[in-house]
Amino acid sequence: MRQSVDKPGPSALIVEDEPALADELHELLATLWPELQIIGHAHDGVDALRQVARVAPDIVFLDIQIPDPNGLDVARMLRDRCHIVFVTAYDVHALEAFDSGAVDYILKPIHPERMALTVRRLRQRVDAAPADLSAMLDKLQARRGAPSYMRWITASVGSALRLIMIDDVLFFQSEQKYTRVVLADSEVLIKKTIKELVAELDPEQFWQTHRSTIVNAAEIASIEPNMAGQLSLKLRSRREQLPVAESFVRRFRQM
Repeated sequence: MRQSVDKPGPSALIVEDEPALADELHELLATLWPELQIIGHAHDGVDALRQVARVAPDIVFLDIQIPDPNGLDVARMLRDRCHIVFVTAYDVHALEAFDSGAVDYILKPIHPERMALTVRRLRQRVDAAPADLSAMLDKLQARRGAPSYMRWITASVGSALRLIMIDDVLFFQSEQKYTRVVLADSEVLIKKTIKELVAELDPEQFWQTHRSTIVNAAEIASIEPNMAGQLSLKLRSRREQLPVAESFVRRFRQM
């Protein structure tokens, strides 16, 4: 006779910079969902990303207003790694964006009745693939006003998740189905396309020089014509020279 093996309960990470609120959320979850394993608390965006990489929770309870990177940026970087429940103070714009039903949210102060509803929803969907939040995050960012450019980027390195400050990136370059993220002393591959990166990077800091290349403007050491008269960029920290396509020459002609 085959013995049944108990499946471990789902796991969750709480990301909240107010310790009292994090403890309150923890206690409520322990009461409403005893099988849920709370495997950690994170107090800011960097800590959240590191813990997700380390423990791979099924669910993240994510405060929007955490220190840099904020909750929206963290959600973008986590993509489809886990289910996300946003924790937020009352904000009519946020509530309208969340109204799609694909993502849940908890309002501060936390009410047990609302928390119970969230738990019921999570129980139903925790074994399914996490929702794609890209459209919702774009909608929410548009409602909040000024654009929020990418400040961090994540890359899978084996089973680990590497967190890279955007200021440390020298250039991005497409490579088949991936994009190279080139740093002074290393490089990684990500699945974002050059087109997606152009939309998320600060155009004052990162300049597109070719349909396959985006360069950190602060990394440009000089601009020189090659033997064919085409412009190429010399970098401060790498030996590579990056070509400038004709359609992107105007910016450099005016320098």
